[in-house]
Amino acid sequence: MHNLPFALGNPSRHAQLLTTLEGLLEIQATEAKPALNQAAQLVSETLRADKADVFLYQPEVDTLVAMGTSDTPMGRKQLSLGLDRLQVSNGGQTVNVFQSGESYLSGHVEADQDELRGVREALGVRSAVVVPLNVDGIRRGAIQIDSAEAEHFSPEDVHFLEAVAHWVGMVLHRAELVERLTEEAAQRSRQVAADQLITILAHDLRAPLTALKGRIVMLQMRAQRDGQQAYLQDTMAMRRSAERLERMITDLMDTARLEQGLFTLTPTVVDLAALTRETAATLQTSDDEIVVRTPDELVVEADPDRIRQVLENLLTNARRHSPDGVAVILEVGTETRADGSWAIVTVRNYGPGIAPDILPRIFERFMTGRGTKGLGLGLYLARGIARAHGGMLTVDSSPGEGATFRLALPLRRLSPAEGTAE
Repeated sequence: MHNLPFALGNPSRHAQLLTTLEGLLEIQATEAKPALNQAAQLVSETLRADKADVFLYQPEVDTLVAMGTSDTPMGRKQLSLGLDRLQVSNGGQTVNVFQSGESYLSGHVEADQDELRGVREALGVRSAVVVPLNVDGIRRGAIQIDSAEAEHFSPEDVHFLEAVAHWVGMVLHRAELVERLTEEAAQRSRQVAADQLITILAHDLRAPLTALKGRIVMLQMRAQRDGQQAYLQDTMAMRRSAERLERMITDLMDTARLEQGLFTLTPTVVDLAALTRETAATLQTSDDEIVVRTPDELVVEADPDRIRQVLENLLTNARRHSPDGVAVILEVGTETRADGSWAIVTVRNYGPGIAPDILPRIFERFMTGRGTKGLGLGLYLARGIARAHGGMLTVDSSPGEGATFRLALPLRRLSPAEGTAE
């Protein structure tokens, strides 16, 4: 029911509306649920209703939930009967108003066969008004008032509740903003504390790890001198594990530097094609082939150690997810776009691809897929290094079709003494 006459000319009704709206604006909207409970209580008292509810739709369970309910006998009875949760598939007038956006007024709910039996019989509702609730322009639920007395509400009350719903929507919007800002602030605080802890732990682990690596090298040399082949193999495995741990510590420290804005580069003129070939050669094994396609030369201005770090990460990641006997493809080329000329390094594998639920978050910190080893920092750091160079790192992947990572670095014109970069 829409556009019912509302007697703004009625001084007492007008004053009642203003008093209610003033009360809504005075609600401390720091948390949504307490704010909605206060709003429901205020509306119930103003309209002398036996119960008032603010229902919000929860799409994950397809249910309207009374997030605010007046503290009245009927309100408490509703909670005890579980009628504060209205499954959309069960219908009822509250659901109808939410779905249609049309207000509802009845003075004889007991005769309305479209209303839920629990509302008509268990709660004993005789009169009801239900209006849609919009929050920031989006329909989010409904506001309902009920009475055990027949013909308790008038068409004026419908318009009154519609006006109240507008203000309740503003209160809820404000409360949700406060909650979100509070959570974001807490998240930032936790993040800062975590970054500080990571930096301290990584720094403190370096000294004992260096000593441990020294002892392992001594044992390795002694085993080699004495011809102890079994011990030699054990020490080699220990050394690889220590080196892996060292890389993890380096990644942790680099991650903290990125987050704290302390990450620095040492750019120089470097042949990206040669650097790419050299990096692939160090990772090449008889079991894991890397097919390399590069021009003879491609000069860029970059930090060679950091670019090598990106390439090693991408190639190691690609080999890990490639089927046995299937090569990883590594290509270097150039690309001209509207925003300039770019050097492009492409790393492609033909593995199972990246799961659709992981793909949007693949470059986040500590993001790992099922069966993945490591801390989940490699791709995060690789993207950070690319951005520090003014470039970008992107990925394309479809299930069953592998994944393609593209590192783009800006090309610049070099002076004749340096050479020419296209």
